[in-house]
Amino acid sequence: MITVALSQAKTYGGIGAVLALLGGAIPKIGSALSIVGIVLILLAVKEIADEVGDETVFRDYLISFILQIGAFIALIIAIVAVLGTSIIAMGGPRAFEHEIRNLEAAMAIIGSILVGFVIFWILFSLGAYYLKKSYELIAYYTDVDLFKTTGLLYFIGALTAIIMIGLLIIFVARILEIVAYFSLPEELSSKQSSVII
Repeated sequence: MITVALSQAKTYGGIGAVLALLGGAIPKIGSALSIVGIVLILLAVKEIADEVGDETVFRDYLISFILQIGAFIALIIAIVAVLGTSIIAMGGPRAFEHEIRNLEAAMAIIGSILVGFVIFWILFSLGAYYLKKSYELIAYYTDVDLFKTTGLLYFIGALTAIIMIGLLIIFVARILEIVAYFSLPEELSSKQSSVII
Protein backbone atom coordinates (compact mmCIF):
# COMPACT_ATOMS: atom_id res chain seq x y z
CA MET A 1 0.00 0.00 0.00
CA ILE A 2 1.38 3.41 -0.98
CA THR A 3 1.47 5.71 2.03
CA VAL A 4 0.72 9.30 1.04
CA ALA A 5 1.81 10.66 4.42
CA LEU A 6 5.22 9.01 4.13
CA SER A 7 5.60 10.39 0.61
CA GLN A 8 4.85 13.87 1.94
CA ALA A 9 7.33 13.32 4.78
CA LYS A 10 9.99 12.45 2.22
CA THR A 11 9.37 15.72 0.36
CA TYR A 12 8.99 17.92 3.44
CA GLY A 13 11.99 16.40 5.20
CA GLY A 14 14.29 16.40 2.19
CA ILE A 15 13.54 19.99 1.17
CA GLY A 16 13.53 21.12 4.81
CA ALA A 17 16.94 19.56 5.46
CA VAL A 18 18.35 21.22 2.33
CA LEU A 19 17.01 24.64 3.38
CA ALA A 20 18.26 24.20 6.97
CA LEU A 21 21.75 23.41 5.64
CA LEU A 22 21.86 26.20 3.05
CA GLY A 23 20.36 28.78 5.41
CA GLY A 24 23.59 29.14 7.34
CA ALA A 25 25.56 29.92 4.18
CA ILE A 26 23.29 32.52 2.59
CA PRO A 27 23.51 36.10 3.90
CA LYS A 28 20.40 38.18 4.71
CA ILE A 29 17.74 35.56 3.84
CA GLY A 30 19.65 32.64 5.36
CA SER A 31 17.88 32.81 8.72
CA ALA A 32 14.47 32.80 7.06
CA LEU A 33 15.45 29.79 4.92
CA SER A 34 16.66 27.92 8.01
CA ILE A 35 13.39 28.59 9.83
CA VAL A 36 11.34 27.38 6.84
CA GLY A 37 13.58 24.30 6.67
CA ILE A 38 13.12 23.50 10.35
CA VAL A 39 9.33 23.88 10.07
CA LEU A 40 9.30 21.50 7.07
CA ILE A 41 11.35 18.93 9.02
CA LEU A 42 8.91 19.23 11.94
CA LEU A 43 6.04 18.55 9.53
CA ALA A 44 7.92 15.56 8.09
CA VAL A 45 8.54 14.03 11.51
CA LYS A 46 4.88 14.60 12.44
CA GLU A 47 3.77 12.85 9.24
CA ILE A 48 6.05 9.89 9.99
CA ALA A 49 4.80 9.68 13.60
CA ASP A 50 1.18 9.69 12.41
CA GLU A 51 1.87 7.10 9.73
CA VAL A 52 3.59 4.62 12.05
CA GLY A 53 1.20 5.34 14.91
CA ASP A 54 3.87 6.27 17.44
CA GLU A 55 3.69 9.82 18.81
CA THR A 56 7.01 9.32 20.62
CA VAL A 57 8.71 9.93 17.27
CA PHE A 58 7.32 13.47 17.09
CA ARG A 59 7.39 14.13 20.84
CA ASP A 60 11.14 13.44 21.07
CA TYR A 61 11.83 15.62 18.03
CA LEU A 62 9.69 18.43 19.47
CA ILE A 63 11.56 18.23 22.80
CA SER A 64 14.81 18.44 20.83
CA PHE A 65 13.55 21.49 18.94
CA ILE A 66 12.47 23.28 22.15
CA LEU A 67 15.75 22.54 23.94
CA GLN A 68 17.83 23.78 21.01
CA ILE A 69 15.78 26.99 20.76
CA GLY A 70 16.35 27.40 24.52
CA ALA A 71 20.09 26.93 23.95
CA PHE A 72 20.24 29.78 21.44
CA ILE A 73 18.10 32.02 23.68
CA ALA A 74 20.55 31.38 26.56
CA LEU A 75 23.44 32.32 24.27
CA ILE A 76 21.72 35.54 23.17
CA ILE A 77 21.00 36.46 26.81
CA ALA A 78 24.67 35.88 27.65
CA ILE A 79 25.79 38.14 24.79
CA VAL A 80 23.35 40.87 25.85
CA ALA A 81 24.57 40.53 29.45
CA VAL A 82 28.19 40.89 28.29
CA LEU A 83 27.33 44.00 26.29
CA GLY A 84 25.39 45.43 29.23
CA THR A 85 28.27 44.75 31.63
CA SER A 86 30.72 46.40 29.23
CA ILE A 87 28.55 49.49 28.85
CA ILE A 88 28.13 49.82 32.62
CA ALA A 89 31.87 49.35 33.14
CA MET A 90 32.70 52.06 30.63
CA GLY A 91 29.75 54.28 31.54
CA GLY A 92 31.44 56.69 33.91
CA PRO A 93 34.43 58.93 33.26
CA ARG A 94 36.30 57.32 36.15
CA ALA A 95 35.25 53.72 35.37
CA PHE A 96 38.81 52.57 34.74
CA GLU A 97 40.60 54.73 37.32
CA HIS A 98 41.21 51.85 39.70
CA GLU A 99 42.74 48.54 38.67
CA ILE A 100 40.35 46.60 40.89
CA ARG A 101 37.38 47.95 38.93
CA ASN A 102 38.99 46.88 35.68
CA LEU A 103 39.45 43.40 37.11
CA GLU A 104 35.85 43.21 38.33
CA ALA A 105 34.51 44.27 34.94
CA ALA A 106 36.70 41.76 33.12
CA MET A 107 35.66 38.94 35.48
CA ALA A 108 31.99 39.82 35.06
CA ILE A 109 32.32 39.73 31.25
CA ILE A 110 34.24 36.43 31.26
CA GLY A 111 31.79 34.95 33.76
CA SER A 112 28.77 35.92 31.63
CA ILE A 113 30.35 34.43 28.53
CA LEU A 114 31.28 31.17 30.28
CA VAL A 115 27.88 30.72 31.94
CA GLY A 116 26.09 31.45 28.66
CA PHE A 117 28.20 28.98 26.71
CA VAL A 118 27.89 26.25 29.34
CA ILE A 119 24.09 26.60 29.42
CA PHE A 120 24.03 26.67 25.61
CA TRP A 121 26.17 23.53 25.41
CA ILE A 122 24.08 21.61 27.96
CA LEU A 123 20.74 22.48 26.33
CA PHE A 124 22.11 21.93 22.81
CA SER A 125 23.49 18.51 23.79
CA LEU A 126 20.22 17.50 25.46
CA GLY A 127 18.37 18.61 22.34
CA ALA A 128 20.68 16.51 20.17
CA TYR A 129 20.07 13.52 22.45
CA TYR A 130 16.30 13.74 21.91
CA LEU A 131 16.83 14.22 18.17
CA LYS A 132 18.93 11.04 18.23
CA LYS A 133 16.10 9.17 19.99
CA SER A 134 13.56 10.39 17.43
CA TYR A 135 15.77 9.45 14.49
CA GLU A 136 16.46 6.01 15.97
CA LEU A 137 12.71 5.36 16.02
CA ILE A 138 12.36 6.61 12.44
CA ALA A 139 15.21 4.27 11.42
CA TYR A 140 13.42 1.38 13.13
CA TYR A 141 10.07 2.02 11.47
CA THR A 142 11.35 2.85 7.98
CA ASP A 143 14.45 0.62 7.75
CA VAL A 144 16.47 3.69 6.71
CA ASP A 145 19.48 3.18 9.00
CA LEU A 146 20.94 6.48 7.84
CA PHE A 147 18.58 8.19 10.30
CA LYS A 148 20.27 6.36 13.16
CA THR A 149 23.71 7.45 11.89
CA THR A 150 22.48 11.02 11.45
CA GLY A 151 21.12 11.15 14.99
CA LEU A 152 24.31 9.72 16.44
CA LEU A 153 26.47 12.24 14.55
CA TYR A 154 24.26 15.12 15.71
CA PHE A 155 24.68 13.96 19.31
CA ILE A 156 28.46 13.48 19.03
CA GLY A 157 28.71 16.84 17.25
CA ALA A 158 26.78 18.60 20.00
CA LEU A 159 28.92 17.03 22.74
CA THR A 160 32.14 18.02 20.97
CA ALA A 161 30.93 21.44 19.78
CA ILE A 162 32.70 22.93 22.78
CA ILE A 163 36.04 22.03 21.15
CA MET A 164 34.87 23.18 17.69
CA ILE A 165 35.36 19.83 15.90
CA GLY A 166 31.71 19.18 16.70
CA LEU A 167 30.67 21.85 14.19
CA LEU A 168 32.22 19.80 11.39
CA ILE A 169 30.50 16.65 12.66
CA ILE A 170 27.15 18.47 12.75
CA PHE A 171 27.75 19.68 9.17
CA VAL A 172 28.27 16.05 8.06
CA ALA A 173 25.12 15.06 10.00
CA ARG A 174 23.13 17.72 8.14
CA ILE A 175 24.27 16.33 4.79
CA LEU A 176 23.36 12.78 5.85
CA GLU A 177 19.98 14.07 7.08
CA ILE A 178 19.17 15.23 3.54
CA VAL A 179 20.08 11.83 2.10
CA ALA A 180 18.13 10.03 4.85
CA TYR A 181 14.89 11.91 4.14
CA PHE A 182 15.18 11.40 0.40
CA SER A 183 15.84 7.69 1.09
CA LEU A 184 12.48 7.19 2.84
CA PRO A 185 10.46 4.35 1.28
CA GLU A 186 7.11 4.93 -0.41
CA GLU A 187 5.52 2.10 1.55
CA LEU A 188 5.93 0.41 4.92
CA SER A 189 5.73 -3.30 5.66
CA SER A 190 3.36 -4.55 8.35
CA LYS A 191 6.34 -5.08 10.69
CA GLN A 192 7.39 -1.45 10.27
CA SER A 193 3.86 -0.18 10.84
CA SER A 194 3.54 -1.85 14.24
CA VAL A 195 4.11 0.27 17.32
CA ILE A 196 6.98 -0.44 19.73
CA ILE A 197 5.61 -1.26 23.17
